[in-house]
Amino acid sequence: MTRPITTALGCIVLAAAASAHADDPAAVNAAQTDNATPSDKPRQELETVTVTTGSRSAKAVDKIPGAIMVITKAEVDRTLALTDDATAVLARTVPGYAESSQAMSNTGENLRGRIPLRLFDGIPQGSPLREGTRNGTFTDMGIIDRVEVINGPSAAEGIGAAGGIINYISKSAQKEGDQVDLTMRYSTQFKDDSSGYKVGANWAHKSGDFDMYLAGSYIDRGITWDANGRRIGMHQSGSLADTSSNDFFAKFGYDFGQGNSQRLQLTLSKFKIDGKDNYIEQLGDRSKGITDTAVPGHNPGTYAPFNDFWQAQLKYLNSDFFGGTLAMDAYRASQAMRFLPEATPDKQDPLIAPLGTLIDQSEINSQKKGLRTSWTRPDLFGVSGLELHTGVDWVEDTAQQKLAITNRLWVPPMDYTSWAPYLQLSWDVGPVTLVGGIRREDGQLEVNDYTTTYYRNRVAVKGGTIDYQNNLPNVGAIWRFAEGWSAFASWSKGFTLPNAGIPLRNVNKPGVSVSKMKDLQAIIVRNEEVGFNWRGERAGFSASAYKSTSQLGASLSVDPTTGDYVMNRAPVDIKGFEFSGDFRFNDEWKSTLLFSRAMGYTVFTANGPLTKHMGVTDVMPAKLGASLTWNFSEYGNATLGGTTLLSRNLNQNTTAYEHIGGYTLWDLEVNYDTRKFGKLTLGVENLTDRYYILAFNQVDSYQNFFAGRGRVVSITDKFSF
Repeated sequence: MTRPITTALGCIVLAAAASAHADDPAAVNAAQTDNATPSDKPRQELETVTVTTGSRSAKAVDKIPGAIMVITKAEVDRTLALTDDATAVLARTVPGYAESSQAMSNTGENLRGRIPLRLFDGIPQGSPLREGTRNGTFTDMGIIDRVEVINGPSAAEGIGAAGGIINYISKSAQKEGDQVDLTMRYSTQFKDDSSGYKVGANWAHKSGDFDMYLAGSYIDRGITWDANGRRIGMHQSGSLADTSSNDFFAKFGYDFGQGNSQRLQLTLSKFKIDGKDNYIEQLGDRSKGITDTAVPGHNPGTYAPFNDFWQAQLKYLNSDFFGGTLAMDAYRASQAMRFLPEATPDKQDPLIAPLGTLIDQSEINSQKKGLRTSWTRPDLFGVSGLELHTGVDWVEDTAQQKLAITNRLWVPPMDYTSWAPYLQLSWDVGPVTLVGGIRREDGQLEVNDYTTTYYRNRVAVKGGTIDYQNNLPNVGAIWRFAEGWSAFASWSKGFTLPNAGIPLRNVNKPGVSVSKMKDLQAIIVRNEEVGFNWRGERAGFSASAYKSTSQLGASLSVDPTTGDYVMNRAPVDIKGFEFSGDFRFNDEWKSTLLFSRAMGYTVFTANGPLTKHMGVTDVMPAKLGASLTWNFSEYGNATLGGTTLLSRNLNQNTTAYEHIGGYTLWDLEVNYDTRKFGKLTLGVENLTDRYYILAFNQVDSYQNFFAGRGRVVSITDKFSF
């Protein structure tokens, strides 16, 4: 079998770059042309690429000192040709993003070794109060126009961005008149129960000052199989296999005022994915290399798992407000997720059933509402290039976790409220842009009195409040020192809460007060980063090195009794390097390459040195990705892509040992626009039908010994009229 590193070198020979940083405008424009038909190919000249994440107003990425990426619609579509996994596009295009879990759960999927803040049109899609690792599957990716990624800790969009910010931006009507897109997709692994399909319709309408975008879809998924012809087990934190999902999305906009300087926009989104509950878990044997599998059946008296997300957002924009641009949006969101049934020790209660026999299911519910405001004023005080960005955010986030079958409280209701004013300045001085600012996080967590479960000794815990006041500064500079070249340096702080539900439900000794729990203290992450970018006529390259530290960080370990996660609070130090680039040989051929490597360190004992390597539950092994695109005709193209996860061994004086075996996966996408019969796409995931164990599943925890998906073939037909 080909060794991963050998195959990785082969990728380098085939391709010279991947998933270019958004600091490279031509790379983004080139990506947009890959799947374009002759009628919608953009102009060939370079254009300025802008992002709204972080500043909430359009800002050129070559004036932002940091590793900013824009995943284009073409890159989203390319991944959708292979799989509808919502996070797969991140794993393929963002160097520092971990491998996709191939599940409804995104356990282990972090950004640069830390949990990122996931946004949908600026609205948080999870709760740091009780991170259920389900906030990566919240909408149909067919309505996503682009994904903006800020790598590294950031306070720009509020709490939760310890690893960075991932903002999914929805589509909008762009052209006068109507455009309707109909999508049909069929996928199979050539097993009777492996087939799946999707039907979806999008309608964009624009008429003068009014525009709207409506979308709906239905996806039905079969069970998944590995390359050895064995069904893959049902992930306890949530599987995509054997599920169906419904999505409805609506966006209405109205421009008004002098010169249409004002806009009012209402966005509604409803997404639900339901398990069909046709299979139950059958455990394998890790010592013999037999993976967990799924067999037909149903646990009597249990419920099907689900993800149920909805949100509403009302946005107001005024581009002529006291010489600047005012943006305000109010939102409300609800998120509920139910997990698979389990008979683990921590769910037992002899008052309900004999020990060892009780099956129960956890369910997380969270609601949030908030107001985000910003005002951006260019040429402040008449100084050319000096820009002020200021505003205040308010949010209220509540969350709790219960055991659904027996209706027991597992994690008590938690309520977090926060006011956060901020101020940011940037100054363009010739080829140099200087930035600096501060955000003040002023929040409060409130938990009422509660009693833990039988497994935790039915301890009465005294509720209380915890205040969080933190000043979160940032400074940076970017220097455009030559034609096509720029370099940047930045220093910033990010802020998040720990996964508060874990320590709250694990209290097992009397006399504990919420207000004095060390594990509930905030995680403050400091990030230092340097990097450079180059963009030429046919090629581009970006690289950065970073170090993020937290004096009271958080890492995960597995409870040997329950198999569940335990949160460890200790100093954490993560260092990494990543690069990406692209090379266009001519109009027909283009290649891409990306690489990332990070190492995390924490302590063995309190106040000890940072010499303990953090394992795969926190920091993934090095990753290499590459692709080669051939535009074989005016109406067709093909892309061969490969992703390699390199092997890694962690040895520390026999105190800790972890071996992760690497692997390489290939995929193929072929597009052809028939004009008359729609745009046909053939996607083949795991092209060589490689058998492998996902890296996160190579480390033993509760019922997690799963192989990765074998070959999946998909055919998509998209009609536009």
